Amino acid sequence: MRKYLLMAALIASALVVPSGPASAASGGPAVTFALIGDTPYGDAQQAAFPRLVESIDADSGVRFVLHAGDVKNGSTTCDDARFNTLAGLLSTFDDPFVLTPGDNEWTDCHRTAAGGYLPTERLAAVRRVFYPVAGRTLGEHPMGVRTQARDRRHRDYRENVLFTRARVVFATVHVVGSQNDLAPWNELPGGDRPQARQAEFEARKSAALDWIDNAFAVARRTHAPGVLLMMQAEPTDTPGFAEIRARIVEQTRAYGKPVLLVHGDEHVYEVEPGYAGVSNLTRLETYGDTATQWLRVTADPKAPAVFSWQPQTVPAG
Repeated sequence: MRKYLLMAALIASALVVPSGPASAASGGPAVTFALIGDTPYGDAQQAAFPRLVESIDADSGVRFVLHAGDVKNGSTTCDDARFNTLAGLLSTFDDPFVLTPGDNEWTDCHRTAAGGYLPTERLAAVRRVFYPVAGRTLGEHPMGVRTQARDRRHRDYRENVLFTRARVVFATVHVVGSQNDLAPWNELPGGDRPQARQAEFEARKSAALDWIDNAFAVARRTHAPGVLLMMQAEPTDTPGFAEIRARIVEQTRAYGKPVLLVHGDEHVYEVEPGYAGVSNLTRLETYGDTATQWLRVTADPKAPAVFSWQPQTVPAG
């Protein structure tokens, strides 16, 4: 296919980050990608999802797909069969497919309707099914990415990845709803397990903070024109998110160039410039609970704002 004539070169370059003054002087071409999240929700959206895939695949300008988490709703089961079906469906995108986990995939699986699973056990299943090869995306034409699993301190976090396109740094950070797993697992058979839940939260928070720092370190070292951070939940100034929010604010201010914070979870397309009082930080929440809308986003290193986007609607079948 025409859009993949250069794919071998792109895959080879995914792990190579330019450095030095030369990279700062060259603008380079823009890159366009699709942004979705909180989909497919339920059987109806799962049945409609192939049309969403077709719509995105038909756009010859799109080079990869970002999914901001929740590949199922919170009332459907979290069993391996469903996970395998969904992973197969997501892998039908022609383009490399980059996913950050959502709470419905594991944190909320303690719910009776979801099967009453131990969330940490389901998190291990999520990693096994949706991230089968550390450092490689899903999609019919996957790409290589950096993964935090290569850090001996955070070996479990293969879902936290980083890559560069158009000299822009893209990083996924595992931050989810349900208070980032501080909400009790109160429907778990035998009741909540607060010690296990708190331990999971603390370890993942430490990994998230380190990965945010790493993304900005790469951006500064390479003179990147912008940074995109993607996570499932908005990092509000509340328990579970406050430290992550503060770190993003601190790093964004010090960086001084455009940063786009992408998330889902609330199912409402929203744009908030000057997020958290930081002029160069924009919050972008993608569409959710739909298989008929997506965002076409462009990262242009030559543009002052770097990032721009347009809503797209899937043609009726």
